[in-house]
Amino acid sequence: MSTGEGNCFEFAALGDGRTAVRTSKAPNGPALVYSAGEVAALIEAAKSGKLDRYAE
Repeated sequence: MSTGEGNCFEFAALGDGRTAVRTSKAPNGPALVYSAGEVAALIEAAKSGKLDRYAE
């Protein structure tokens, strides 16, 4: 995911079904870890347009 200004998020699938997310501006920094259900909810919110207000 990217804002087009170099503000990118990197996603990595973990072996236990969870997903790690970090910002590309701090590749050695911490990652947040989400369950499969949380990632599915994020994707659904993005598809439905619920996150469009944050893209400004």
